[in-house]
Amino acid sequence: MANKNFTTLLLGDVYGDPGCRVLSLKLQTLIKKYRSDFVIVNGENAFKGFGISPEQVDMLFGIGVDVITSGNHIWQQEDVLPYLDSKEFLLRPANYGNMVQGHGFAVKDGVCVINLQGRMNMPPIEDPFKWALDILKRLDSRVKTVFVDFHAESSDEKEAMGLFLDGKVTGVVGTHIHVQTLDEKILPAGTAYITDLGMCGPKGSVIGSDPDIALKRQLTQMPLKAQVLDSVAQIHGVCIQSDPVSGRALSIERIAE
Repeated sequence: MANKNFTTLLLGDVYGDPGCRVLSLKLQTLIKKYRSDFVIVNGENAFKGFGISPEQVDMLFGIGVDVITSGNHIWQQEDVLPYLDSKEFLLRPANYGNMVQGHGFAVKDGVCVINLQGRMNMPPIEDPFKWALDILKRLDSRVKTVFVDFHAESSDEKEAMGLFLDGKVTGVVGTHIHVQTLDEKILPAGTAYITDLGMCGPKGSVIGSDPDIALKRQLTQMPLKAQVLDSVAQIHGVCIQSDPVSGRALSIERIAE
């Protein structure tokens, strides 16, 4: 009998209460629609656009998320920092190194998820390319399905990471810019790739925030704090099907629900 394809949903940055609401309402329907076996969600903007709260972590796990990834904003809610140590499947970028709380990768049900952060136009941290290889070397050889959330600003850094890991992992997906790109593809050696998943957040916003405040900030250059736009939200991400024996990606489909 042929092996059943392994289906994974990877969803973009959850932005504020609207992003949390839309996932709580629609994630189970999405899982059934795609017959998903595994769900990965970037949660670093869930709390008012900056970080994530313990309650939101519990909510996301409770509605069917398997692994929560993050990025540079994960440090902004102090009450979640103990969760980074105690919750194995809540990740922070691995290349912050070993002197901070938390885990940069996890293996659940035979699936490895690696969280990395870029360095171009981002805080200066350790080399994500080196960390990627170091983590892959540490994995049990039986782990074939591996996904990388590369939280980065630069498209060329993301594309370079995709090519660097082509054939070594099942999928490389970008997060951080909150705008879904249209370049989903299977790379030559069998790795699924997209430059950015987009966000699970409010429609009509400026990357999740109130457009009036965002526009005023651009016109005046005043240091105005972004505010989450409280509106109907949309889910963005991808569905990746892969061969569970080889770990090679078979297809990648954009999601905009």
